[in-house]
Amino acid sequence: MKNLKTAIATSAAFLMFCGTSYAEDLVFTLKNGTNSVLTNFYTSPVGVNDWEDDVFGRQVLNPGESMDITIGDGRDTCKYDMKFEFEEGSDLDTTTDTQNLCEMGSYTIHE
Repeated sequence: MKNLKTAIATSAAFLMFCGTSYAEDLVFTLKNGTNSVLTNFYTSPVGVNDWEDDVFGRQVLNPGESMDITIGDGRDTCKYDMKFEFEEGSDLDTTTDTQNLCEMGSYTIHE
């Protein structure tokens, strides 16, 4: 009887662990195809009304450069709103876009 209770408890724990799904990080390459320095890059899942923190932190993305971006927010969503801000004095305005980041290997921001 003791072995049966142990087997049931072990099976229940195993099933709970197997039933848990873990979100994978979204990884893609962001390319700056403009002639201006990209200073800030924000993302937010579609339907969330506020922008998340600046993905770049203290970094910038110079014209012609690319950077690997990882969004590790633990969400099980693919569609994200994106907001791009350029250096002060640039001819480019803040730009927004919405993409399915799970299907992308790279994204190029253009003028």
